Amino acid sequence: MKIIRPVLQLVLTAMALTSAGAFAQADYPNRPVKIIVPFAAGGPADIYARFIAQRLTTELKQAFIVDDRPGAGSIIGTDAVAKAPADGYTLLMMSNTHTVNESLVPNKPFKLMDDFAAIAPVNYSDLMLVVHPSVPARNLAELLALARSKPGKLNYASSGTGTPYHMAGELFKYMAGVKITHIPYKGSSGARTDVVGGQVDMMFDAVTTMAPLAKEGKVRGLATTGKTRNAITPDLPTVAEAGVPKYEATIWLGLMAPKNTPPEIVNKLNAEIRKIVAQPDVKATWASQGAVPMSMTVPEFQQYLKDDIAKWANIVKISGAKPE
Repeated sequence: MKIIRPVLQLVLTAMALTSAGAFAQADYPNRPVKIIVPFAAGGPADIYARFIAQRLTTELKQAFIVDDRPGAGSIIGTDAVAKAPADGYTLLMMSNTHTVNESLVPNKPFKLMDDFAAIAPVNYSDLMLVVHPSVPARNLAELLALARSKPGKLNYASSGTGTPYHMAGELFKYMAGVKITHIPYKGSSGARTDVVGGQVDMMFDAVTTMAPLAKEGKVRGLATTGKTRNAITPDLPTVAEAGVPKYEATIWLGLMAPKNTPPEIVNKLNAEIRKIVAQPDVKATWASQGAVPMSMTVPEFQQYLKDDIAKWANIVKISGAKPE
């Protein structure tokens, strides 16, 4: 009897803890949830994190709060999430900057697929390839011919090494077989200013930003970077259809949580986000901003992340890119 009682007590305690944990997951969320954005305020990740946070707050009747923690190319904020409790109350708004960083910054304090649980993608946005009007290329075919006739003479600006804008350029160079010099900046504004001013020949930048400048004649749009033509610039071909088959480079966003976050919580968030991005008003709003909803199951998003890591690891290796 003396032996049985302690064993029975342990069993009952374990059952109580299991029941309490199951109840907490079923009751999720029962307090505010923080979404850490490891990028600067006002950028796409911040804007769409706030959009998703507001919708989740409405749907789940609990506050979802955005916390911007930029720095070190997204590493500071991301590491904070990696070290947070795996209870679903600290989430990460991430992008393809993270999949690039897996090979670009191998010594960072975390690994994306080891230290995080994939939840769901949110959306993607196309980029536009633009040149300064002084560049003698009216279309992508002429730009490719010009680049091949003068290897290394043309240059392109980006918002910094390892950013989606930089990687879009390196992927373009690799797939098109051309040599174009990369000019990194400390942010998009400086890069954009110098392309508009003619100090730099070309740039891959957000469609929503460059479409108005192209309309004003400050830059010349040659192509967009998605699989299909962008709704904002329907007359502009994709890079793939204009001369570089199978080319695709977008900026996409998604949500992750610390490793070992309960599957019930991950699946609940995945289902809610998929419902949000499928809503007609969300699709319409995002279309006007050049963004397209993404919807995947948790396993599909996990595979998407693995494939994107492999894709950019190859480009980082070929380009010889190094962290700034």
